[in-house]
Amino acid sequence: MSNLTSRLVLNLYGLAGYGFQPFSGVLLRARARRGKEDRTRLRERYGEASAKPNGRRVIWVHAASLGETNAVLPLVRRIVDMNFEVVFTTATVTAARKAEIELPKGAVHQFAPLDLKPYVSRFLKHWRPSLAVFVESELWPAMMTELASRNVPQIIVNGRMSERSFKRWRRFQTITRALFDNLAMCVAQSKADADRYSELGAHSVVHAGNMKFDCEPPGVDLTHLAKLQSVIGRRPVWLAASTHEREEVIVASAHKTLKKTFPDLLTIVVPRHPDRGDEIAGSLGELGLNAVQRSHNSLPEARTDIYIGDTIGELGLFYRIAPCSLVGGSLVPHGGQNPIEPARLGSAIVFGPNVANFQAIFRALAEHGGGYCVRNSQELVERVRDILSNEDQKRAMTQGAERVLNEFGGAMERTHQVLLPYLNPLIVAGTLADVDAFRGRSQ
Repeated sequence: MSNLTSRLVLNLYGLAGYGFQPFSGVLLRARARRGKEDRTRLRERYGEASAKPNGRRVIWVHAASLGETNAVLPLVRRIVDMNFEVVFTTATVTAARKAEIELPKGAVHQFAPLDLKPYVSRFLKHWRPSLAVFVESELWPAMMTELASRNVPQIIVNGRMSERSFKRWRRFQTITRALFDNLAMCVAQSKADADRYSELGAHSVVHAGNMKFDCEPPGVDLTHLAKLQSVIGRRPVWLAASTHEREEVIVASAHKTLKKTFPDLLTIVVPRHPDRGDEIAGSLGELGLNAVQRSHNSLPEARTDIYIGDTIGELGLFYRIAPCSLVGGSLVPHGGQNPIEPARLGSAIVFGPNVANFQAIFRALAEHGGGYCVRNSQELVERVRDILSNEDQKRAMTQGAERVLNEFGGAMERTHQVLLPYLNPLIVAGTLADVDAFRGRSQ
């Protein structure tokens, strides 16, 4: 496919956005019913702003979900400190809630417009960003094409390109080359990520590490922490964090076996998608286990087998409770969730073999003794039993994980340095514009 043809395909994609407009409302309302959209702010998904620019130059930062939001918030604070306004967009409700709490003054949250040309165009016409920053693995054809048509530089930060995503995008390599022609810079997490971006057509690529290593650990409500610690008491406890469908069954099987060694064992399950809480509770009940849900304002009792943490933003609470954590999404073909938070909070890490999303991190954890890979329920039982029975082993694992965090740190500063050649000229241009405006008023 020639470059001309790829451009034609992108133009057709843009035109298709107009045709999809009548169906977008149906889609958004259906998502809202499932709790995946904020029904009070659906207009933002059509590109209609709910706030006004404050007069400073605008930097658009887009972070799709909660993990990306956590990673980039410190960078947003630095950009705001340079006297820019940041319009910070997310696609998920959980990320929006995090942003609204932690965004600094001078930054405003909006839900990202759907990737349809009329909605993206409306968003850009209102905010008029001078620079667009996309976090991690987001590639949105309409957004990137519309920004290019307005000569707005685009930068990917904390870029991640898994092997699976790389193979998928490579099938449409001429399209990705056309999209990446619009990129001013790609700041990748690792050399492997950088190589994949380069092969797909990105021109200026560097690797700076993963900014998630520089994030503060998730906070906790101390009252809730004390209450949960009080009701658990001296019971042995472990955590299955950010679990996906089918993983809870594996965890339930491990719990039954572990109870032979620890009769009063409490297992905490925190699903990646909290709206699955009722479904998980039903499945565990069918397996003969007593499960209670945090979303029902319940606390574990003496007879509780499994406590389901089906709430938003409380993983920091559960990591502080559990001396051992299984990182979910790794026992099923999902690619694994982020292991940095349990490492920061001193919970010994166990993970399955499917960790393509964070391969370098998990490899380093294994090499430093900061985490162990288990392939099935039996191995999971053996590893959790060892950790809960041996404080020295638990301590050695958390120390190994801390060494990995120290080794991988510094990405935030390196990324900020890469952005400065794009931010500093905007400061100069803004200063010159202010001088010209002052002269015009004084004449």
